[in-house]
Amino acid sequence: MSDFEEYKKQGEPDKQKKAENWGVAIGLQQVDGLLPSKYLIEVAKDNIEGKISIDEAAEQVKQYYKINPAITLKEQGEKEADEVSARIAKILSTHTFSFSPMEYISIHKALFSGIFDDEIAGKLRTYDITKDEPILNGDTVIYGRSDSLKETLDYDFQTEKNFNYMGLSKAEKVAHLAKFISGIWQIHPFGEGNTRATAVFTIKYLYTLGFKTNNDLFEKHSKYFRNALVRANYQNLEKDIPYTMEYLNKFFGNLLLGENNLLDNREMQIKDISPQKTTQKSPNSTQKTTQKILDVLRIDPKASRKELAKRLNTTEDSIKWHLETLKKENKIRRIGAAKGGYWEVL
Repeated sequence: MSDFEEYKKQGEPDKQKKAENWGVAIGLQQVDGLLPSKYLIEVAKDNIEGKISIDEAAEQVKQYYKINPAITLKEQGEKEADEVSARIAKILSTHTFSFSPMEYISIHKALFSGIFDDEIAGKLRTYDITKDEPILNGDTVIYGRSDSLKETLDYDFQTEKNFNYMGLSKAEKVAHLAKFISGIWQIHPFGEGNTRATAVFTIKYLYTLGFKTNNDLFEKHSKYFRNALVRANYQNLEKDIPYTMEYLNKFFGNLLLGENNLLDNREMQIKDISPQKTTQKSPNSTQKTTQKILDVLRIDPKASRKELAKRLNTTEDSIKWHLETLKKENKIRRIGAAKGGYWEVL
């Protein structure tokens, strides 16, 4: 935000860090099309200049809206943006963190308690969702099923916890981290505020790993971050649109590797390709599933049965049967051990 650039250039570390935190906090509201009020900017500046603590800043914002209730839609949007921004700035100012699904959930609760309904803030959603995405021409990502959110989150976190980064280049480490963040975002454990909670969790996690991050990316390109997550988790094989980590890797390359990739939301817009008419007989469901498995393995050879089942919205038993069939037909083969190996498409 231009409101805080003066503090970032002054060279005082404390003010620079506070300005960065507020910039990220406010920038992330753009993910949901929210803009802060002028009042919040003044409160943030008072905190940056040391006139009030971060706790006092958050409390001032809270009390302001008790005295001045938000009535119109614009005011309600500003209230959410202001209160959530203050809470994000507060979380980013602390160095407490534990790598676990409960930390992820607690961050969501800290951000949205009293703003969203009690059934939403800090709670795993109990219903399935779809979201019309402009960059997908109104199509939706396939999100995690509501009846398996806890198990899927536990699996992804345990897999990441057990992952061995030793021997990898920095670029390989960053690519793996991007894929992990993409995976937990796709689970979409929360009914609302999923991307903002994921972004805050990401910043905190990267800090504990010792990475020096250019958090201005979350301030200036939060919408790109979300759209890149959408493209990383969307495929439409009928229209020849595969999953792609290209855009998310660009974001993380700028964030952690000092790269200078152009982050343009327009390049992520899928082409509106209408299915071509054909006189050929449509493949049956078994053939479609087989082809989808092959397409995924070409992009992600290390995909597990559980990951394949999640992506194809089917059962692990079904995936196991298809994999065995593909092996017998000499269309794939396993390289290495069951754990740590990968699939080769022949």
